[in-house]
Amino acid sequence: MRRRLVIRILLPSFLAAFLAFTPVTAQEARWRHGAGLLEEAKYPEGFKHFDYVNPNAPKGGLVRLGAQGTFDSFNIVVAGVKGTPEQGLGLVYETLTTSALDQSSSSYGLLAEAFSYPEDFSSVSFRLRPEARWHDGQPVTVEDVIYSFQVLKENSPTYAFYYANVTGAEKTGEREVKFTFDEKGNRELPQIMGQLIVLPKHWWEGTAPDGRKRDVTQTTLEPPLGSGPYRIKGFEAGRNASYERVKDYWGAGLNVNVGQNNFDEIRYEYYRDATVLLEAFKGDRIDFRAENSARNWAVGYDFPARQQGRVVLEEFPLRATGVMQAFVLNLRRDKFKDERVRRAFNLAFTYEELNKTLFYGQYERVGSYFHGLELASSGLPEGQELAILESIRDKVPAEVFTTPYKNPVNDTPDAIRNNLREADRLLREAGWEVKGGRRVNAKGETLTAELLADSPNDERVFLPYKSALDRLGIATSVRTVDEVQYVNRTRSFDFDIVSGIWPQSLSPGNEQREFWGSQAARREGSRNLAGIADPGVDALIEKVIFARDRAELVAATKALDRVLLAHDYVVPQWTSLKSRTARWDRYSHPETMPRYGGSAFPTVWWYDEAKAAKTGAPR
Repeated sequence: MRRRLVIRILLPSFLAAFLAFTPVTAQEARWRHGAGLLEEAKYPEGFKHFDYVNPNAPKGGLVRLGAQGTFDSFNIVVAGVKGTPEQGLGLVYETLTTSALDQSSSSYGLLAEAFSYPEDFSSVSFRLRPEARWHDGQPVTVEDVIYSFQVLKENSPTYAFYYANVTGAEKTGEREVKFTFDEKGNRELPQIMGQLIVLPKHWWEGTAPDGRKRDVTQTTLEPPLGSGPYRIKGFEAGRNASYERVKDYWGAGLNVNVGQNNFDEIRYEYYRDATVLLEAFKGDRIDFRAENSARNWAVGYDFPARQQGRVVLEEFPLRATGVMQAFVLNLRRDKFKDERVRRAFNLAFTYEELNKTLFYGQYERVGSYFHGLELASSGLPEGQELAILESIRDKVPAEVFTTPYKNPVNDTPDAIRNNLREADRLLREAGWEVKGGRRVNAKGETLTAELLADSPNDERVFLPYKSALDRLGIATSVRTVDEVQYVNRTRSFDFDIVSGIWPQSLSPGNEQREFWGSQAARREGSRNLAGIADPGVDALIEKVIFARDRAELVAATKALDRVLLAHDYVVPQWTSLKSRTARWDRYSHPETMPRYGGSAFPTVWWYDEAKAAKTGAPR
């Protein structure tokens, strides 16, 4: 139960890059069990298990998890109208490599026993484990790997973009497959291919029990064949899905799996509403949840089971995850193209009041696109970061060399008034005057802004922001739509302002093109919600991707962060650098938790019979 499908499909920025620069010749290809991006792999060849697991963890028990939303397909290749149960399918399918949660950027063989790449990173080869098996007993083959790459790239816009630099896949041995790239020096491309989700070609090209020919380009609710530690036990479409541990799982004894996959059954219950999800937990229908509401964390768990000690609240530090969470202004709309207008929207945001009245003081203001990591810029550029910025001085704002970025502070009535005055000045300077209480331009057009939400919970944040913008004469509205409409509108960039979130890892790379790159800005469904298309940003993304060592990577990322901030593309919101969790006290975890894994639930946890006897078994 490693960080698998849910992260690789929804959160691509959370990929941990892994390939260390080690010169080899074509005649001396070095096969590796694991490696690090800019450092050697922590675990040597033949290691017994990861340090953070309990190798003697008992197997058994049930854990019930909650998910918001619904699903109408088990096919990860194409998206259904309602989506796929990605969390659970990450237990069914496997990838060529997997990561260690106590090293910031590493990978180790899973379906592949080893991998190799040339000095210039122009390709990567994987050698499959001979014992790797699908749940029907057939071996996992090179043909499966090539088939998976092809169907994902051909049918998924996300993977088509992600594999854009991969020009081919070929069989080079009975158990060996080689991927070739169209660029050299990109250390992350071999790792990206290691994260390829492998599908069973023979199953997808076969016939279903009802006689129907399977079609990988269509949605389906037929439980898929996998090779992972779990298989689908049962489901109710859109409501729940249960996964049972495969007792004869081929990889149970692998060192990367020891002490993991400990539950006999993992069940996901789907709910449309976050409030109902919390009530389901309190009613003992869900065993564990990560709490993302400050209000719930402060007052939502004051109920008898918590007071009796049957429910436990625990926080885990987030050391490997940075984030940008923000109001996203759609630069594809002419009204947001002027940086002065965008800065005015930031000046109007009264974060401090929200943190006090709604968030119980639990958050901090996001001040970087890599907030919480050593990659965040600060002060003025110096050293290698300054040299990088100097090399593209003509492509970046002049103020990055003279003025550190700072969010406006609205912590007093005077500060709020002063910031609104500054916002008014910037708007007037940009050609937006106030006439009859409305902000209009020389053509008589009114400056409007629609805040688009997909949950009524967002309105408690959006409405105060609307009030502040109204004070500037901006005709602001809040519109809440259902999940399907929200997804369709954001995919097609049909919005003025939405809330966006971009998780970041300690080893940023190719996903930055998807987040902020010009090509992604033009492609519907990309993560570049803001529509950023800037030559300076593009140049810095490439410097991040092609960094030759850790120092250069950090410097290039800080430079990228500094330039993104200087353009005021977004209005930064808030975050917490802790994972807040609540659980019914039936489960235990190792004394030493993985440094970069957060709660790592349910990956390294197990069902504790003694605790369950006191708390009561899950139903």
